[in-house]
Amino acid sequence: MSNSNKVIIIGAGPIGLACGIELKKRNISFQIIEKGCIVNSLFHYPTNMTFFSTSDRLEIGGVPFISHGVKPTRREALEYYRRVADSFELPINLYEEVDSVEGNDGNYVITTNKDRYEAEKIIISTGFYYYPQFMNIPGEDLPKVKHYYDEPHPYAFQKVLVVGGGNSGVDVALETYRCNAEVTMVVRDSELKEGVKYWVKPDIENRIKEGEITAYFNSEVLEIKPESVTIKTPDGVKTIENDFVLAMTGYHPDYSLLNNMGIGFEKDEYQTPIYDEDTHESSKKGIYLAGVVCGGFNTSKWFIENARVHAEQIANHIDKLSVSSIQL
Repeated sequence: MSNSNKVIIIGAGPIGLACGIELKKRNISFQIIEKGCIVNSLFHYPTNMTFFSTSDRLEIGGVPFISHGVKPTRREALEYYRRVADSFELPINLYEEVDSVEGNDGNYVITTNKDRYEAEKIIISTGFYYYPQFMNIPGEDLPKVKHYYDEPHPYAFQKVLVVGGGNSGVDVALETYRCNAEVTMVVRDSELKEGVKYWVKPDIENRIKEGEITAYFNSEVLEIKPESVTIKTPDGVKTIENDFVLAMTGYHPDYSLLNNMGIGFEKDEYQTPIYDEDTHESSKKGIYLAGVVCGGFNTSKWFIENARVHAEQIANHIDKLSVSSIQL
């Protein structure tokens, strides 16, 4: 079966939904395809997570986001985006993964694990949270190693190693510590990341100062074994007893998908995809990039609040091209 649409949007995160809303406002036919559940990345956030942004900065489509606190919770965000998708009646196919994209501008063929689609344009809004940055060390494939963190209870009274000194690592260290875990942190840099939330930083610094959480800076994990972890520190190599490793080492976009589509990359440290900053069209004509995928490995550059505008930029460009085509 082949389905024809003007645009195929890959990814049903907040920015993918925003793109759909903007296309619908312009009467441009589209279909959203998502490999997981709706706003899949947000769903995989920690259960008790509170957003850094206020609710109004997470709004899309002009739909008010009212939360109980100034900063909304994960649960409130999931409910909000479900409501938005329902309100605009966005056509979304969930749990459908894109296998290949072939063709060129105006004539693309998208094949998934369930169907086949034809489209003139493609918008990639796949985020990054689905693909963890691996440490590539022995033992990383052990069941006790987790790259996603849900809640602290399973780690109560366990020896936990947290890898990473950013917001995720700090949150995990504090939550598991307060759930009676014996927590050790391994941070590659000489200090915690500069972007650690200001209301959390004094807490983690005091826990480390009081010796309630052990922290190794300028350090890295060398090997993980079923009952221990080996760490390289400024004072030499240390082996400590361990039950779980929570590797908060970050995430990255789906580079295999971008490469298969023929999208080029900047020659920088972040492997930033090449795109026009005004239209968000990539180096592959007819394929657009929206949201955090635009930052490559620099996953702290784009958030929902500053990437929402991508949807309007892309829709405007596609609409303008459509009008020009009709006039010709």
